[in-house]
Amino acid sequence: MRIISGKYKSRRLSAPKKLPVRPTTDMAKESLFNILNNDYYFDSIAVLDLFAGTGNISYEFASRGTTTIHSVDAHFGCIKYINETAKELDFDINTYKSDVYKFLEKTGLKSDVIFADPPYDFDQEKFLKIADLVFERQLLNEDGTLIIEHDKHTDLTQHPNHRYDKRYGGNVFSFFSL
Repeated sequence: MRIISGKYKSRRLSAPKKLPVRPTTDMAKESLFNILNNDYYFDSIAVLDLFAGTGNISYEFASRGTTTIHSVDAHFGCIKYINETAKELDFDINTYKSDVYKFLEKTGLKSDVIFADPPYDFDQEKFLKIADLVFERQLLNEDGTLIIEHDKHTDLTQHPNHRYDKRYGGNVFSFFSL
C-alpha cells in the first residue's frame, strides 16, 4: 500500500502479513480522495476511520494535512501497527481498540468524514447498521459525509440517507449525508 498524495506522497508502507485486513486499493483510494478533495479542505476537518485495519485511509488523510483523525478497529495488531506507523510518520492519529458498533453507540465524537471499511462478507444488515448508528447518534457535522466501502454485491441504496455510489472494479463506495 502507498500514500497517494500530500506530505508523504508515494511513500510505501508494508503492513504485517498476519493482520486480518483487506486494504482499500490504491486506485480506489485515489478516486475516493479526488471526490473528497472537491468537498473538503483536508487541514480543517475531523475524520473517523472505522474498521481502520492497516490505517491506510487514516494515513492518507494525515498526509494531506488532516490533524483530527480517530481510527477504530477491534484487532490489537491493527491498532498496534497504526500507532507505530503514526509515530514513525509523525501523524497525530487517535486509536481505539473497540468493536465498531459498541464504539458508535457510546461515542460523542462528531466528524466531517466518517469512513467505514467493514469486512466484505458482512450481511447487508450489518452495513446498514453502521449508517443507522451514525445518523441516530448524530455523529456527522453539518455538511458531513459517511462513506461505506463494500463489494458490488451489497446494495445500500435503500437507506434514507444514501446519496450515491461510486464503483471502482469490484469496490463500491456508498456516500451518505443528512
